[in-house]
Amino acid sequence: MFAHFTDDMLKISRSLRHAALRRTAAAAAAQPDARLSTGPQQKHSAFYEFRTYCIRPHQNAAFLKLTNEKIHLRTAHSELIGYWSVEYGGLNQVFHMWKYDSYAQRAAVRAALAQDPSWISEYISKAIPLLTSQDNEVTYLVPWSRLQRPPQEGGVYELASFQMRPGGPAVWGEDFQAAISSHDAPGYGKLVGAFHSEFGQLNRVHALWWFESADQRAEVRHKSHTDARVVAAVRRSVVHLESQRSRLMYPCPFSPMK
Repeated sequence: MFAHFTDDMLKISRSLRHAALRRTAAAAAAQPDARLSTGPQQKHSAFYEFRTYCIRPHQNAAFLKLTNEKIHLRTAHSELIGYWSVEYGGLNQVFHMWKYDSYAQRAAVRAALAQDPSWISEYISKAIPLLTSQDNEVTYLVPWSRLQRPPQEGGVYELASFQMRPGGPAVWGEDFQAAISSHDAPGYGKLVGAFHSEFGQLNRVHALWWFESADQRAEVRHKSHTDARVVAAVRRSVVHLESQRSRLMYPCPFSPMK
């Protein structure tokens, strides 16, 4: 898949990067207004908080059991989109995604949780000792994407994360969209949503994919290597890429998105 460029592709990027930057500079000089734009504007105030928790290796089963039993205490306060256990790309990790309509709503939710005795005593006090670290990131759906449900339950998810070169969507947005869209087609994976970071590491974009199985995902990846349409789109996008990461994840039994 797009999330796994080969070393050769990254070498190609270095040879193409300078040419791409020259084209960008020339276009900006010819069209002054382009330098004042950051790309398509965000249309909605709703955002998604990505949370990654690292669990003590010998406590993984205990953490998942506790969360399965007590997650209703948390979802009483705000909307959980999905909760996954990471299988490849990070050991003893869970990834979960929460939706908020505004920053004011999130602040109110956090304040309410801090005053919820059941949440504190039955979950937080027991869960925190099982963790080694927590990380969060605020993201928005990119303007051309929308959050979609997978076509069926029982598959696997891939969270592909790309660290892009500074400059924002005005520089790399169109090429990134073309590369992702080339894979969101019949015979490939199903794009659940594409997101860009607002707080956390900047110039980072994520693509959340659904596949029928890990084996189907492997087949799709090999197929993409011989698809001229996909290869061409990836080559245009890779010149903007700094680094990337991919995690294959299984939805937890209590995850709304399965």
